[in-house]
Amino acid sequence: MLMYKPSKEAISISENDHKRSDKVCDFIKTYKGNSIAKGTIPKIIIQYWDNPKQIPKDVNKCVKTWDKLDSKDYKHLLFNDYSARKLIANKFNQRHVKAYDHCYHPAMKSDYFRLCFIHSYGGCYIDTDDAYCGTNIEHLFNDARLKLQPLCYDVSTNSMVDPNKFTKPKQYSTNWIFYFNNNPIIAPPKNPIIQYALKRATDILLKPNHDNLPDIQSTTGPGNLTASVVAQMTTSNSYEVETHFRVLTNWANYIDTIWSLRYRNDNRNWRLSNKKNFYRE
Repeated sequence: MLMYKPSKEAISISENDHKRSDKVCDFIKTYKGNSIAKGTIPKIIIQYWDNPKQIPKDVNKCVKTWDKLDSKDYKHLLFNDYSARKLIANKFNQRHVKAYDHCYHPAMKSDYFRLCFIHSYGGCYIDTDDAYCGTNIEHLFNDARLKLQPLCYDVSTNSMVDPNKFTKPKQYSTNWIFYFNNNPIIAPPKNPIIQYALKRATDILLKPNHDNLPDIQSTTGPGNLTASVVAQMTTSNSYEVETHFRVLTNWANYIDTIWSLRYRNDNRNWRLSNKKNFYRE
């Protein structure tokens, strides 16, 4: 059962690309973060690579950087296709297992699984191309706010906009698209935004679609999570949202994203395989 039910108006806004972007833009530029939801987030860090026997050395090097936190009572777990599906089968019903099976690319399965895990257990999901740089992350787990990283894409230059620029109140362009990334996801269990994102992704994945594979970004990825954020923003008042949500504009202070990984150049890169059947090389 959902912890909140968006209104028809909220859903309409959240499913409209331009209105959704404008809503995220307005929230980011007015966000103060003065209220904090009481509680803590489990010190669990999860990651995903679909085939445990074929983890590239450069990816594994990134994954191993998070082992540094073991001595600080963090649990670091790397899931694969088998272990992720098993957890979903144990914690959810067959609809969710079927939805996971309908994810046609490893990145899509990773997207879907992280929602299932964080909804059930809470904790922190991090992509395997993010290497931990050693900055203290303790405070990210010391309150019960959902923490997501805002992003902004400039369609005119085909490039990302620096957070130091797009978060400024007077900085804006009609060419900018605002959204929230699904990496990292830091949240307590049963968070309503994660819960709605899981429901939305499940519903889309289970729709009969014999002609075209669904878009990864909007079905399970950042577009899906952003739609859920906006649905709640439009349903709740600003005080409630700010109390339970933190805009994580400084994620780059905690990680180094390694762009030179070899898998980015083949079909394991979801951007190159979007709406295409995945064939393991």
